[in-house]
Amino acid sequence: MSFEPEAVRAFEHSGWQRAAASYQDTFARATAPFIAPLLAAVGIASGLRLLDVACGPGYAAAAAASRGAAAEGLDFSAAMVRMAGALHPQITVTEGDAEDLPYPGGAFGAVVSNFGLHHVPRPGIALTEFARVLAPGGRAAFTVWAAPAENVAWSLVFDAIARHGDRAAARTPAPGGSFNKPEDCLRALGEAGFADISAEIVRAEWPLPDAQALIAALSAGTVRMAALIAAQEPSALTQIVADIDRSAERYRHGDSLAIPIAAVLARGQKPRD
Repeated sequence: MSFEPEAVRAFEHSGWQRAAASYQDTFARATAPFIAPLLAAVGIASGLRLLDVACGPGYAAAAAASRGAAAEGLDFSAAMVRMAGALHPQITVTEGDAEDLPYPGGAFGAVVSNFGLHHVPRPGIALTEFARVLAPGGRAAFTVWAAPAENVAWSLVFDAIARHGDRAAARTPAPGGSFNKPEDCLRALGEAGFADISAEIVRAEWPLPDAQALIAALSAGTVRMAALIAAQEPSALTQIVADIDRSAERYRHGDSLAIPIAAVLARGQKPRD
């Protein structure tokens, strides 16, 4: 399947317009634990001017503002921008494109993106834009979901679909390359001109009552995974949920599951020269 950036953009945009209404009560609980390490990676501090790219409902920007930063957000989904504005009226949130940021060069001391960069058709171009809008010495950091081998929630779903459904059923547009390993992120940061780069796996747990709740959250609050789940035959989906329930039981603590999740946290600094 050939890579078509505009097809990826249209697919992702349509999906996030749909997911905005339910994101807060579903998938946000998976992404929230990674906000604190993301902000720490750019040296969050009072007075720091920070841009949160692909901000969704604005949680990372709001957390930065609560630490005294002058935080702004940007997202390409008008529905997400409206939600962010309603939830965090103290933060300026702009509708715009991560590959063409509507800000002058050197405008920010930090740029972050919490699970947004891998939804951009060309993450390398977005990182070049991060560097452009950073002041010399400014820092950028982003999280992306780690590969299923490191990321139990994803491996539970993918393995169950492989056993009972069709991993190729969604027929979604091909993404702009693999972007779920530390080496992927290091390479992209280096190509965008960042110095002092690093990337590491960061781990958390996602509390859920059962497999049905996992499937429901992924269906309501994601795009590419939601398309894969929706493409399964109803009879196969019943088997998929039962398979996940059996496999996830080892993560049960009392009345709920604590499913391990993992992200790559990558960072870099714009050279001062």
